[in-house]
Amino acid sequence: MLCKKITHADIVTMDPARPRARQLGIWNGLVVGLDEEVAGLPAREVIDLDGAAVLPGFIDAHVHLMWAGLAARATSVAPCASAAAVLSAVARAVKDAPADGWVELSGYDQRPLGRHLTAVELDTVSAGRKVLLGHVSGHGCVANTAVLDLLPSGAARTEGFLAEEEMATARRLRPPRTLSELVDAIDHSSRACRAEGITACVEAGLGSSLFAYGSLDGAAFQRALKQNRLAVRTQLMVAADALGPVQAAREDLTTHALSLGLHTGFGDGPLSLGALKVFTDGGMMARTAALTTPYEGTTNSGQLQTTERPLTDIIVEGHLAGWQLAVHAIGDRAVDVALDALARAQHLRPRPDARHRIEHAGLVRPDQLPRFASLGVIAVVQPSFLRHFGDDYAAIMGSERANWLYRGREFLDHGIRLVGSSDRPVADGAPLRAMQFMVERASLSGQLIGPGEGITIDEALRAYTVDAAHACHWENSAGSIAPGKRADLVVLDANPRNAPPSTLGDIEVLGTFLAGESGL
Repeated sequence: MLCKKITHADIVTMDPARPRARQLGIWNGLVVGLDEEVAGLPAREVIDLDGAAVLPGFIDAHVHLMWAGLAARATSVAPCASAAAVLSAVARAVKDAPADGWVELSGYDQRPLGRHLTAVELDTVSAGRKVLLGHVSGHGCVANTAVLDLLPSGAARTEGFLAEEEMATARRLRPPRTLSELVDAIDHSSRACRAEGITACVEAGLGSSLFAYGSLDGAAFQRALKQNRLAVRTQLMVAADALGPVQAAREDLTTHALSLGLHTGFGDGPLSLGALKVFTDGGMMARTAALTTPYEGTTNSGQLQTTERPLTDIIVEGHLAGWQLAVHAIGDRAVDVALDALARAQHLRPRPDARHRIEHAGLVRPDQLPRFASLGVIAVVQPSFLRHFGDDYAAIMGSERANWLYRGREFLDHGIRLVGSSDRPVADGAPLRAMQFMVERASLSGQLIGPGEGITIDEALRAYTVDAAHACHWENSAGSIAPGKRADLVVLDANPRNAPPSTLGDIEVLGTFLAGESGL
């Protein structure tokens, strides 16, 4: 007897062998058959969807559940309409903090202000507290003098804005987050994902010094799972700076590893270990993404990350140790670093099915596309960046480079697998709204950003299902609806394939199934 039978549904399987169906059967969390394969079988529960569309649950291949959950509970200074407004928000927030405590706020963005706030300005409203304003990009913060005075003697002194490694140094000075705080954050943001049709995601950068939550990030996810507060299937992407030095046999070609030497592929089901994340540059909003030519109208070309070991060595050694690599590279100079290192790694030890990924691939020159393809590198992009920030990005890149931003069509035409994601909470996490941008390439203002990079609705759906599953090594269990695969499903009020592109983002998520358990 089936556990569940879904009937009268418009099922889009994303499986070319059987693209459409009207009913499906679920047993022990798996899809066991479609249409005639289950029509005569009894079921404990029959769910009549009255024509609603059913698709494989969406996969967000790059999110930050902990950061998103913590940010949602933090005081935000957005929309940063003026320096006075930001400082007023800080003044209100510090009132409830202990006299010598830390106050961390979210939502800071220098772009509407036309400049960064300074430590001296923050001091006027800090009331003796240690204050950090987290930048919306995750690649910087503004600190007051009480924080700057705690930085090590060798740290760079600034007027208040700290980027990348300097930000990480400041954040490490804070008291660590408690496990309860982290579990609450995971619970909040994973439920938000489910509400948007996401049934699986990749936590991008567990243990990263850029976030510096403490040393128990992984334990927080395990506790969330045990307490039934992890609402989506989650793959943990480990930051390279979370690895520690190890002594290994010379033939094993590794000097750094997780304790016990675990790497990509460990675990299964609701919580597993995924790729190794290596940061090579910063972000465009903070103007720290590394470019070969400066940002338009400036002499600033961004920056590559400064690491204890050379970036290339970290990437190559991760490959040799058996990891799938997820290389954060937004600017084209950072993409060069990533491609060079991955090419060297594959030369030293070919791994044709390593499925190395470049996270973001925000600015990719035409000459870099063939290298992407020849190395089999997967492009994991964030379409909603351009939906929300595209006008700014286009302006700082200039007319020629604007066409190279967060590509779609050129990746696919070069045979490069294209995967969609959100980088939640940096941008809107809803997959359907991201898909609308992938097709239309229009920002919220209506400006077209690289219109030649538009793709079809079906290609956009693949980026959040079939191809996302492939990027996570889940192709045998997720990404399409077929017998033997997990019953991770999303129910929509309309079939995206039949919808005008301009309405994709308005399609309502009616519910989800995770391993056959309904979230309707």
